Amino acid sequence: MKKIFIPLFLILSLLASCGKKKEVKKALIEDDIIAVKLVDVSHANSTEAIKASGLVGSLQEARLSFKTGGIIEKIFVKEGQNVRKGQLLATLNLTEINAQVQQANESVQKAERDLKRVTNLYRDSVATLEQVQNLTTALSVAKQSLEIASYNQGYSKIYAANNGVIVKKLMNEGELAGPGTPVFFMNASGANDWVIKVGVADKDWTRLRMGDRAMVKLDAFPDQTFTAIISNLSQGADQSSGLYQAELKLNTQGKKMATGLFGNAQITPSVIQKHTSIPIEAIVEGNGNEASVYVVENGKARKLPVQLAGVDNISAFITSGLAGISQVITDGSAYLVEGSKVKVVK
Repeated sequence: MKKIFIPLFLILSLLASCGKKKEVKKALIEDDIIAVKLVDVSHANSTEAIKASGLVGSLQEARLSFKTGGIIEKIFVKEGQNVRKGQLLATLNLTEINAQVQQANESVQKAERDLKRVTNLYRDSVATLEQVQNLTTALSVAKQSLEIASYNQGYSKIYAANNGVIVKKLMNEGELAGPGTPVFFMNASGANDWVIKVGVADKDWTRLRMGDRAMVKLDAFPDQTFTAIISNLSQGADQSSGLYQAELKLNTQGKKMATGLFGNAQITPSVIQKHTSIPIEAIVEGNGNEASVYVVENGKARKLPVQLAGVDNISAFITSGLAGISQVITDGSAYLVEGSKVKVVK
């Protein structure tokens, strides 16, 4: 059966009221025998949901830049514009770059002429083998320089890597762009390209697996719940927050998405935790993950501190504190203090 977990603070007010009742009854129970009921401690599996929040982003985010530096001559797109894969987005002023290509090309031609002339002289025993070898190397270097210059010339233009939308234009025409300096921030625009990126604590990260399902609520669509699955789990914590990032691939259900939409996710982990389980009525007080229960020992009530893993509307799941304990008190626990005389009834 699927369990619905409720936060611990929802039961603290009940526990506080029980504490007040206990104070009122304290004078009476010191000399009285309190009738109590016992229940068995059992073992159960829990699948407590993991709650996290984050921002919507694209699977195909890209920060597009020029490989070489130079003056931006022309930008062909605007912010918010949809683009196609391979579409020309911007180009540098190619005067300097074209000159470098021409210079490298002429160096190759000169090296070829020099090598041809020295090779003929070597056949006539006028030039040495070392001279031939040196000019052969010079020709090879000149060709590689031409290849580099031509490669840089080709990457002095920016093309769209995928179909998508220009989210942000970071530079304008006439500005000096450095090598690798982003000029555009681009997202893929397909319906299946959206994820929500959330941060989870290390103890929750260990419970998650690829493909685990989640329910997502976006502030932009308050009346709609989206389904999602984990598509990526980071293998290292973020240095600033200490959290591990999980990417949840969204089923957008045809809704228009945008980078930066805020959302809350409730992830159902596939890793089932095994805990000691007791009825929630056995908990007499709590503070965060710390709580207390009563057990019977030699006809008297003994108070035991326990650590909670979580609670649902029926049970409390205990991680520690009940080793060797087979039964705990439920009915009558609100009137007990340490050492109260008790009588077990059925």
